[in-house]
Amino acid sequence: MPRYETLTPEQMTPEQRQVVDNVTAGPRGSATRGPFMAWLPSPKFADLAQALGAQTRFGSSLPAKHYEIAILMVAQQWRAQFEWYAHARLAHNAGISQDIIDAIHRGEKPKTMDPQEEAIWQFAKELLQTQRVSEPTFAKAKQLFGQNGVVDLVGVMGYYGLVSMTLNAFQVPLPEGEKLPFNE
Repeated sequence: MPRYETLTPEQMTPEQRQVVDNVTAGPRGSATRGPFMAWLPSPKFADLAQALGAQTRFGSSLPAKHYEIAILMVAQQWRAQFEWYAHARLAHNAGISQDIIDAIHRGEKPKTMDPQEEAIWQFAKELLQTQRVSEPTFAKAKQLFGQNGVVDLVGVMGYYGLVSMTLNAFQVPLPEGEKLPFNE
């Protein structure tokens, strides 16, 4: 059972309705999924967070194929059910092989990755597991993606860490009939 109240438009304050309008008008198209309803009691926070999320996904210098690997790494680390549910499909649609998706889900290194996929995976693995990134891993990411790409990579991971914590803390459910990706 979710730990937040789903509000109808009539129950929302003008500030809350503005947040929903901002999300709906943006690239996501809907504010009823994911962390948005859990954030809505704090409309200023919700609006800033949704804008940051739109930037990290839709304004990134990294292609979807790369930032989706990073998102899956964060979802796996946090065992964020809704995040994995939503982004495993998006990763597949972005061109990530099912073998890579399945290995990340199991917490394993995928057997076959191109150099860019491997650089994203290694960077995310180190940052999530050790809270640091080694010099060789950082240098490789910077060489492949530029300084802007490294900033965008850290940004997408940080944002989806926030999303994962929100989804887990507020017990955001999967759509009716969907199977949980991680055993509870």
